[in-house]
Amino acid sequence: MKLKDKVIVITGSTRGIGRSIAEVCAREGAKVVICSRKEQSVRQACKELEQQGLGVSGITVDVTAQGDLEKLFQHAINTWGRIDVWINNAGISGGFRPLDELSEEEISSIVNTNLTAVLNACKLIIPYFNHKGGVLINMTGKGGRGDVSPYMATYASTKAAVTSLTKSLAKENRAYPISIHAVSPGMVDTDLIRSSKVSPALKEHVKSMPYVLKAIGVPVNEVGRFFVQIAAQVPGRETGKIYSIISGWRLMRGIGLLMWYRITEK
Repeated sequence: MKLKDKVIVITGSTRGIGRSIAEVCAREGAKVVICSRKEQSVRQACKELEQQGLGVSGITVDVTAQGDLEKLFQHAINTWGRIDVWINNAGISGGFRPLDELSEEEISSIVNTNLTAVLNACKLIIPYFNHKGGVLINMTGKGGRGDVSPYMATYASTKAAVTSLTKSLAKENRAYPISIHAVSPGMVDTDLIRSSKVSPALKEHVKSMPYVLKAIGVPVNEVGRFFVQIAAQVPGRETGKIYSIISGWRLMRGIGLLMWYRITEK
């Protein structure tokens, strides 16, 4: 069991990618702390994981509130005695819409959740890891390498910032027993995508989404397994890496399928 007795904190982990990471890590022997803004979601997720005999604890947290992040940190320490891995997974997208269709509140919410909360969590956990040792993993995504992301400009800009933040913090703390990485999971078929708001002008455009997911989508359980490999690293041995799950043969196969779908007018 690659993560036997490691304590892993995962934000935004009652569903989707975060839930998969929590479950797969727990199956590898980790003690997992999950959280969400919804108390009922936390209770249900804990119940389902505990019924599988997995080591899990949960707490209601709004990652955009600094006090809640401190509460999450203390809950993990009080419950399991320490923290070995912290994963900043919580995020929101804003859907597929041009910038002028997003309200000021929506823009603030995306930035606060995807970037400001990550900054505050890093500020909280890094001093602890520099003393105790640990692995910090941030979630990047589309736009994370500075690539063009039309209709997702706000989301993409936060992910580009997270990539820069990860590399910068890794360099700042390279003298300590801490590994700081980021992961771009690619397109994953979760409710984050399925429930995304779509501009009326793009309704026809997103009809091809099922084919895109079929071609280059990453199964959610595979994302969880990918995180196990990073969480199992010896802290400080390597740091500052930006991992991409969709690469190599998967990317080549996906491009080939997309070309075929276009030729067949799917």
